Formats: sequence, structure tokens, C-alpha cells
Amino acid sequence: MEVLHDLESLRSLPGPVYLAIGIFDGLHRGHRALIEEAQADAQKTGGTAVVMTFEPHPMMFFQRGEPPLRLSSPRHKELLLRREGVTHLVVLPFEAALAGQTAEEFVGDLRAACHPLGGVVVGADWKFGKGRSGDVALLKRMGGFEVDGIPAVTIGGKPISSTAIRLAVARGDLAFAGEALGRPYAVFGRVVPGRKLGRELGFPTANLETDGFQLPPDGVYAVRVGIGEESYAGVANLGLRPTLSPGDRRLLEVHLLDFEGELYGQDIEVEFLRFVRGEKKFQSVEELRAQIGRDVAAVR
Repeated sequence: MEVLHDLESLRSLPGPVYLAIGIFDGLHRGHRALIEEAQADAQKTGGTAVVMTFEPHPMMFFQRGEPPLRLSSPRHKELLLRREGVTHLVVLPFEAALAGQTAEEFVGDLRAACHPLGGVVVGADWKFGKGRSGDVALLKRMGGFEVDGIPAVTIGGKPISSTAIRLAVARGDLAFAGEALGRPYAVFGRVVPGRKLGRELGFPTANLETDGFQLPPDGVYAVRVGIGEESYAGVANLGLRPTLSPGDRRLLEVHLLDFEGELYGQDIEVEFLRFVRGEKKFQSVEELRAQIGRDVAAVR
């Protein structure tokens, strides 16, 4: 997948260019409907399908004090898009200049960059431009290219959205999150050095950087861990580690079953499959070690 970072880069792509535009946080089933439409349109005409997104998340720009928690990091989003067969991704920096651009100016820049712009695919309720003045109706009025406003995909009559998934994950509803995403909810991060307390207990763990991302409630989970092209079953503990080193920072520690090797510095993907038990404080390290053994046996 080719990753581009400005509109000028679109000039080199064979036209007509079909753009699927959105934030795509989490890349849920609704997002994939947009991308599949752009891919189908490009295939019909021999053009190029391009996914266009923005970093940082626009809400992180406008709500700098309390931005929403993310469902996917930029690197995770790229991985998910690559799995969907996306060949071209444009990541536009969302900064003051772009935030202050009118909807008409933004569309004008798209038309100037693509040779030609064959179509734009967005969610039916998508808003863009300064003051959120742009919408599907404006795209159609400007003319000169196809416009597809894709209705929201629903579950039980309720539209799938990143916000709905975020709330589901926060309350521990992994079933809804998985159905909306079309895959288990996952976090993607780099393994960082820890205090090696798990190793001392006989259950070495990989510690992940998860700041800024939506996590389920504290507790122990059955997980599947992706490392490159390989995957392993695992047991994850999410929380404050009240028995060993209580603090105010939540940690995600993952013990991989049947794995030997060093993971420091590597990116891994952790899929939450099932809640096993809540986090609790044990009276002794031996009691904790015995419980971890039971957790590993249950997951296995």
C-alpha cells in the first residue's frame, strides 16, 4: 500500500480517481462499505481507488482539552486498510490551514489534484469544511464527478458508528463491538520494557503502550495476539495491578501461550476475545501466582 501525505501526490495516480473520504477510526463495517464502493467504481473504469483520511483525528484538533479516545492508531489503521486490499492511502495533516478551509475550497483542491476526479464516496451524513458547511448535497451541486453518500450500516436498526463502538468497548460489550467491526476489538501497540514482575511469577508478559486509546473495563481477558504473520493465544491483564505495584496508570500486560522469544520494540495486535474475570487484590504473591495459573488453564 502506498501512503501519501498531501493532495499534490494524487497527480501521479492514473485517473479517474475515486476517493473514499472519512476518519475511519476503527475501520468498522460502515467504513468498509465506503471503501468497497470506491474500489468497485475504480475497477469499472480502470481508475484508481484512494482512501483519504486525516491525522490527527479532527476532534483532537478541536477538543484539545478532552479529545475522544481512539479505536485505532494511525499505524493500526494502515494495517487494517492493507488487509482490505487498499492500494493507495492519503493521510492529510489536520491543522489550522485545513480546518479553516471552506467546503468549496476543499472540493476545488480535490478536483485540481486528480486527473480527473472520477468520484467521491462518503457517509450520507458526512460534514466537512469550515463550520461543517459541506455535505453530500454540496458535493453534488459542485458537479463534474460522481457522488455516493452511503447510508449507515445498522445492527438491529441502530447505525454503526465509531462512537457507538467506543461506548460498547468502554462498558465491556465485546459482542456488539465485534459485530460492528466485523472482527474482534483489538488494540495495536509497541511492546515496552516493564518491571518483569510477570517473569518472576513464571508468566512473562508483553507490556503495551495504550495511552489515548479506548480500552475495555479492567480485568483478565482471553486474547489472540498477532505478531507479524503469526498469531498466538494469550491471557491479558488490564488494570492497576493492585497486588504487585498499585498505581494510577492502567497497564495492558499480555502473556502469550506457547511462545518463546523477545518482543521488546515490536508492534503487536491484541484482540479481546472474552472476559475471564475482574481484577482483584490478592493477599499474597503465591495466591496471585495460583490464580494466574488457573486463568491460563481456563483460556487454554
